Amino acid sequence: MKFIQDVFETIKGMPKLAVWAVGIFLFLGIFAPWLTPYDPNAQNLLLAHEGPSIDHWLGTDHVGRDTASRLIASARTSVVGMSLVLILALSVGVTIGTIAGYRRGWVEEGLMRIVDVGLAMPSLIVALAVIGIFGTGYWNMILALALAWWPGSARISRAVAVNVMNRPHIESLRVLGASPWRIYFHHLLPATLGAVLVYATADAGAVALAIATLSFLGLGIQPPTPEWGQMLVDALPYLEASPRQVILPGLALTLVVIGFNLLGESIALNRVPTALPRRLLAQRRKVASAWKRAFS
Repeated sequence: MKFIQDVFETIKGMPKLAVWAVGIFLFLGIFAPWLTPYDPNAQNLLLAHEGPSIDHWLGTDHVGRDTASRLIASARTSVVGMSLVLILALSVGVTIGTIAGYRRGWVEEGLMRIVDVGLAMPSLIVALAVIGIFGTGYWNMILALALAWWPGSARISRAVAVNVMNRPHIESLRVLGASPWRIYFHHLLPATLGAVLVYATADAGAVALAIATLSFLGLGIQPPTPEWGQMLVDALPYLEASPRQVILPGLALTLVVIGFNLLGESIALNRVPTALPRRLLAQRRKVASAWKRAFS
């Protein structure tokens, strides 16, 4: 119950733009098959470049596909791809980071030097290199982005794991004879995951942007699968005749990235202790002095 109250208090303190943008994005991504008014891949050349109407709220593209349906279906593509990338990256990064923070010594040095090499290379360059080796395709894109994103989570996991291992209750567990497996899985791993997921929220926007970038370059999601980056590529030749086809997917992607960045920043700031207001501090001092007089 306390956890649910903390979640609601955190959401109240977040920017409304971030909450609405991320909430709508996730809602469309999860329920897209039931929300799309038309088949996003159904073509009708007789309706090509049609403007907004009652039947097609946001008009149609150059081959007569419903723009609203493709925008909603693209949200699902981004949600699924973003989730897979973050799950794979966090699984590898948290495992390596927690092992390094738990074992320390030469194990930590070896693992963190590998992480430093990964952090030294830009994530998009790593993704392009992996795609260049294995070829284009949906799963190759997921693998490439996961390999590009895991070093960041590993570095954060290691720092959190070292902090947790230095806490008094961990030393008490060791003195009481708790097994290494129990310390790792029951105390170290849950505490590390909670901190890393905060940073993963901010990374979600960057991953969604990377998916759109690779698709825009023709190296990610291939047509006819609807995706915002792919929609931008398809609409570029018709920019002057129908700018709506470029503006809508670009605007959707921009709002999602800004929303996740603001959300991650708000969550991080809510976890940082802040000074109490003077009035509340004075009230607490009065209560403390009253208790002191009562029991003195």
